[in-house]
Amino acid sequence: MLKAKKSRQESQPEAHGFNSSDVARICGVSLRQLQWWDERNVVSPRQDGHKRVYMPQEVVEISVIAELRRKGFSLQKIRRVLRFLQKDMGKRVSEALEGSSDVHLLTDGKSIYLEDAPNRIIDLLKNARQPMFLVCVTDQAKRLTLTAERKPAKSETGPASRSKARAV
Repeated sequence: MLKAKKSRQESQPEAHGFNSSDVARICGVSLRQLQWWDERNVVSPRQDGHKRVYMPQEVVEISVIAELRRKGFSLQKIRRVLRFLQKDMGKRVSEALEGSSDVHLLTDGKSIYLEDAPNRIIDLLKNARQPMFLVCVTDQAKRLTLTAERKPAKSETGPASRSKARAV
């Protein structure tokens, strides 16, 4: 009886978070990449036994990190971007999305900007002395939302639903 209570408590965070497989699929990264980032404290998820449980804001951060990595940014520069978003501005990536307009992250590897006004984004790009990289943070969050909505319920993936699918 005590074991049953304990296992229910351990599985509660997962109901509000995402497991590693879901995060890897949503963000387009490998499970090993997620593990490596956790080991290096880039993004550290909650632990539920041996499982990693990622909160939605961490998934958005991973999505932005993955996008910057695909654009050739080093992990050191990505850490600078994350520090800027988390400490210097006092915001996490997902908190920057509370407004109604799109939020864009612009960086040249040295300077970092988080903008929501299209005219300021254009001005930054026009006046840049070196190539700027742009990531639409809002698009990354929307991808998370859409993927979470399509995630099947546990009842849909259980043995009963599998036998129904075979019978049909």
